[in-house]
Amino acid sequence: MMKKAFTATMGAVSAVVLAGSYYASLRGVEPSANSVPQTTTGSATSGAGTTSGTSSSSSGSTSTSSKSTAASSLKDGTYTGSSVQNPFGTVQVQVTISGGKITSVKVPQYPTGHHSDEINQQAVPTLVNETISAQSSQVDMVSGATFTSQGYTTSLQNALDQAKA
Repeated sequence: MMKKAFTATMGAVSAVVLAGSYYASLRGVEPSANSVPQTTTGSATSGAGTTSGTSSSSSGSTSTSSKSTAASSLKDGTYTGSSVQNPFGTVQVQVTISGGKITSVKVPQYPTGHHSDEINQQAVPTLVNETISAQSSQVDMVSGATFTSQGYTTSLQNALDQAKA
């Protein structure tokens, strides 16, 4: 009798875990804590021409970027950061510097499809506004958009590194 009760309980627990996993996948919860964004080469365009730069992948933590560039030491121009690959797509940031300040941030690439559209519709404008306010890559991660936030800050930092005077 005890064995049947145990088996029934374990079956119920397994069903709850499976249902929770399925529900989480529909909500766009990240599939693995071991997933680390990958980066590729970025480029910059200023009055003098185009240069290239490379950035390494981020650590996968949910804290803000530990490396930042003060906007006051930046050269005017438009700089495109590295393309950062994550499990849901690619993130790339383009930043415009004028008068040594970040005046515009565009995100030409970010994950789309699945649940990413709904997430990034809110996350991307938040990250852009925080960047312009902070004048650096030192911005908070957006809850529920961890991979996009990590890719954004990595690409942004790459673009700001290119803009250093």
